[in-house]
Amino acid sequence: MIVRWQALRETARGPVVVHALIAGCCVVFLFGPASGLNPSYGTGERLLETGTAYFRHWGVVPDELFTGSARALLTPLTALFVHGSWLHLLGNMLFLYVFGVMTQERMGRQEFLVFYVCTGYLALAAYAAANASSAQTLVGASGAISAVLGAFLCLFPRARVTSLFPFLLFLPLRFPAWMVLLFWFALQWVAAHRAGSGPGVAYLAHLVGFSLGFAYAWVRYRRTTRVKRPATATEGDSQP
Repeated sequence: MIVRWQALRETARGPVVVHALIAGCCVVFLFGPASGLNPSYGTGERLLETGTAYFRHWGVVPDELFTGSARALLTPLTALFVHGSWLHLLGNMLFLYVFGVMTQERMGRQEFLVFYVCTGYLALAAYAAANASSAQTLVGASGAISAVLGAFLCLFPRARVTSLFPFLLFLPLRFPAWMVLLFWFALQWVAAHRAGSGPGVAYLAHLVGFSLGFAYAWVRYRRTTRVKRPATATEGDSQP
């Protein structure tokens, strides 16, 4: 009875953690230089300079992460709330909301929050370790959200999601979640092998996050019945 009552309370409160994470990322972005809405960062060349300094302070810089600096070791946490553009932010938040709500409902608020933060940290740290000599700044919640996708695939493999694929003229089509997410994972794998060492999308962080999320959900919930529930998602060009 206690377990059932706690589950009912969790459902009644809704996806509080997901909403809080989205709100936190949006607030940080709006007050940061990338939004273009905060006049304190200036305009033109000054905006570029202050923006670069901002991302370097709060983002992960691979060649600084493992120097032993306490501030540098915290950057994989702060970087989870920093995004480089409106498209980067909105794409990530869309994926987080669509796949995070059901995942949080299954895990519970506290476990989901710890899961999100830890997998996000490890995904960014893994990318930094693989590119230890790079001075390029890494920001965004991509690694953590990729972990949510991996967990969703494990927990709700038979859920059906509505997806928009560019090569199908953006027609809304419904597919099983396992098909959509494995297709997404394959795209990340191909892109990671083709990506150069310069600035761009951290596909390796996506792969690590997805793998961590799937592995955690499989180990944690493999002895419980998987939930069969429909879900609606929209996927376009934006990469989480």
